[in-house]
Amino acid sequence: MWEGENILQNNDLAIEAEGLVKVFGKERAVDGVDLAIQKGTVYGFLGPNGAGKTTTIRMLATLLPADAGKARIFGHDLVSDSAAIRRRISLTGQYASIDEDLTGVENLMLIARLMGYTRGQARSRAMELLEAFGLERAAKRQVKKYSGGMRRRIDIAASIVVTPDLLFLDEPTTGLDPRSRNQVWDIIRALVRAGTTVLLTTQYLEEADQLADRIGVIHNGKIIAEGTSNELKASVGRGTLNVQLVNAEDQWRAQAILEEKLDAAVHLGADSTSLTAQADDSARVAEALAEFAEQRIDVSDFSLGRPSLDEVFLTLTGKSADQQHASEEETL
Repeated sequence: MWEGENILQNNDLAIEAEGLVKVFGKERAVDGVDLAIQKGTVYGFLGPNGAGKTTTIRMLATLLPADAGKARIFGHDLVSDSAAIRRRISLTGQYASIDEDLTGVENLMLIARLMGYTRGQARSRAMELLEAFGLERAAKRQVKKYSGGMRRRIDIAASIVVTPDLLFLDEPTTGLDPRSRNQVWDIIRALVRAGTTVLLTTQYLEEADQLADRIGVIHNGKIIAEGTSNELKASVGRGTLNVQLVNAEDQWRAQAILEEKLDAAVHLGADSTSLTAQADDSARVAEALAEFAEQRIDVSDFSLGRPSLDEVFLTLTGKSADQQHASEEETL
C-alpha cells in the first residue's frame, strides 16, 4: 500500500505511515503502526509508558531508523528525503533540552542565531516568544531557577523559534500542576490555530480528550483503537457508574454489592475509595445505592453517564490508566 495506493500520497495528510516496526533485542517496541494524520490537527497518541509512543515519534522525527515499514511527512519519504523533513518539523521531548545556566532570553537568542537570525532579529523573536508564553518577567533569570511549568513553556518556545509545520510533543505536561498544564494546553491550541500540525503523546486521558481531534490508543507497540474521542467512547457501548466512597474500608463490601446488583465487573480505583462499573439499567443502579444505604456504606459522590476515555482504555487493555501507571512505578 505505497506509491499512490489507498491512504498514502494524500496531499491533505501531514503524516502517512504504514507498518512501522522497531525492534530492540527481542522486544518489538513498535509492532506495525499505521498512521494517517491530517494537516492542521492534533493527533493524540494515548498509552502507558513502554507502549511505543516515544519510539514511534523518534522514528517519524528521523532520529531513529525503522526496522520495517514506510512513512512520509508532508509527502517526503522518511528515508530518502529526511533532510527536507527536518526543515519542517520540531520536537519537544519529555525533558527540557535547554541550557539551564543561560537565561530565558539567552536560550532563545542562541537557538535563533543558530537558525540564521541576525542578532537583532534573534532578540526580537526571543522577546516575542517570552511575552507570548508569559515569561517576559523571567527573561533575564537563569532557567535553572524556573518552576517546572516555566521550564516546559520555555522548552516549547525554543522548539518554535522557527514555527514548524509539524510539532512532535512527547508528554509535554508530565509532572506539571493543573495550572501549568492548562497553560501548555492553551499554547498547543494557539499553535494549531496558526496552522501547525501536532502529534501529541500523553499518558493523561483528560489531555487527549481536551486537545486531540483524533486519538490513537497504543498498547504493546500496536494501535489497538483509533477515532475521535466521541467515537472511542461510543465503541465501549455501555454507560458507566462511578462511585466515590467516604471510607476506604468499605470498598470491598461496595464492590460485592455492585457486582451482585449490576451483574458486571467492578474495577477498584487506586485511591481505595472509588469504584467503576459498566451499567445499562438505572433501576439496578438505584437498587445498588439503596443497598449501600442499608449496609451503612457512605457515598460522597456518584455519577452515571457515558463512558470516559479511561473506560475505553480499561475495556481495550484490561486495566485503567491509573492501574497501568501504578504497576509501571512498582517495577522501577
